[in-house]
Amino acid sequence: MCSTLILNGLAMRKGPCRAVKESVESARVFLRQNHSVQVCLTTASSDRPNELSGGASLLCGWGRKQRVTALRWGRQLWCLPAALESFDAGEVAEQLSHWQASIKRRGLVFILSSLIVTGALASFALQPSLSLTEENLLFLEAWRTVDRAYVDKSFNGQSWFRYREDALKKEPMKTREETYAAIRKMLATLDDPFTRFLEPEKFKSLQSGTNGAVTGVGLEVGFNTSDSSTSNTDLVVVSPVSGGPAARAGVLPGDVITAIDGVPTHGMGLYDAARRLQGPVQSQVELTLLKKDATTPSTITVLREKITLNPVTWRLCEMKQNDGSAPLKLGYIRLSTFNQNSSSAVKKAIETLQESGAAAFILDIRNNSGGLFPSGVEIAKMWLDKGVIVYIADSMGVRDIYDTDGDSAISTKEPLAVLVNKGTASASEILAGALKDNKRAVILGEPTFGKGRIQSVFQLSDGSGMAVTIARYETPAHINIDKVGITPDRPLPAVLPMDEEAFCRCIEDPNADCNVSFTSLFSR
Repeated sequence: MCSTLILNGLAMRKGPCRAVKESVESARVFLRQNHSVQVCLTTASSDRPNELSGGASLLCGWGRKQRVTALRWGRQLWCLPAALESFDAGEVAEQLSHWQASIKRRGLVFILSSLIVTGALASFALQPSLSLTEENLLFLEAWRTVDRAYVDKSFNGQSWFRYREDALKKEPMKTREETYAAIRKMLATLDDPFTRFLEPEKFKSLQSGTNGAVTGVGLEVGFNTSDSSTSNTDLVVVSPVSGGPAARAGVLPGDVITAIDGVPTHGMGLYDAARRLQGPVQSQVELTLLKKDATTPSTITVLREKITLNPVTWRLCEMKQNDGSAPLKLGYIRLSTFNQNSSSAVKKAIETLQESGAAAFILDIRNNSGGLFPSGVEIAKMWLDKGVIVYIADSMGVRDIYDTDGDSAISTKEPLAVLVNKGTASASEILAGALKDNKRAVILGEPTFGKGRIQSVFQLSDGSGMAVTIARYETPAHINIDKVGITPDRPLPAVLPMDEEAFCRCIEDPNADCNVSFTSLFSR
């Protein structure tokens, strides 16, 4: 019998090893012409593996009434010179990975053949090829999304293929809710609070938030992994929306939300918390908060409102000079979030303030919890004539570089101060890190939140979705800010308000307690 293996488009046979570096289709023709065999390779494409509840198998004709099992594994298709009645795909995948490392140029199929002859696969259990239900397929779609995109290819130290097979056998998936529960359980094994499942309504809500509108109390919440005084599962206020109901009620960055409407939040998912915070306009929500340095929590009641996420406000401030000369004009820009409108709004603010005579700029990204990653990159380009903005890295190291050659630059010479605090997170930290490491700006304030992971949102076929951590980012100086944050150059010289009018009053009134000098803002 001529034992033949097809591996990544290579057709090989026992004896003198021969190969054809062509597509699987060409390999099929090669086999027919050279070995007078019939090989079935058409029931699954070469780049989309069959996904079956108990594995993936193809029964093909081999020679004179002999049978061959073609096992599809990832992008590989293995033709085994025997008929396998049953196997478990998770087990076989692990075995094939081990076998592949042992295969040499000669006798490579002998290893497979001998394993089959000795019955290594005889005990594997196969469910019928057509046993996949619609719920199974949705689960597999979610599993495959994580398999392809997740940053940690060890999957938190577990066999991802084995988990898939075990879940398909053991997890109930007869209803959509049971399938959703299985997906959540699968994601929980990654121990990554930022990789989460979104039901259809939550996925739609997330999309509306990045488009600029949301209904609720105006809070961005997260897990504060940079503060050793709080648990990784404590729900922490990253930032309140400026002027929103929560901000007016005195909620501050770093406050721990211990309960929402009396329901404890310890271990609560981010989007479960967001769902509880949202509700009809003018309805009440009760928040139990543990303030910084407080020993007991306090409770406040907040009315929900429709929150319009206007990402940018700006104002021209005039700083009086001690020598009696004309006031120095400073452009103050408050950037509260990164959505689809942010980059165009910042561009308009810079250009308008330049036309008004601004000689220096203050970019305030305090309590900006991030948003759309591309928006942060585009805004960084406006301030830089050249240089790296951010490195995208995964478990294998740097995989992508975002830089600029100055084509999008608007202001590269005027002095620039960037104001940050512990509510500055994610895309805001990309922006602050790029401006700091390229020595374009002075960073003032306190260490930032430390969210150095990047998520991408994937929609599943039923309208649900997942936010999956796909990478981590490093600043141009290769600083991994995850759980550490951006360290400012100096603390703020005074307590400065985040409202543009109040900020300008501090700049313009030399007798104000919050008055600061030009040197205290822009000197290094």
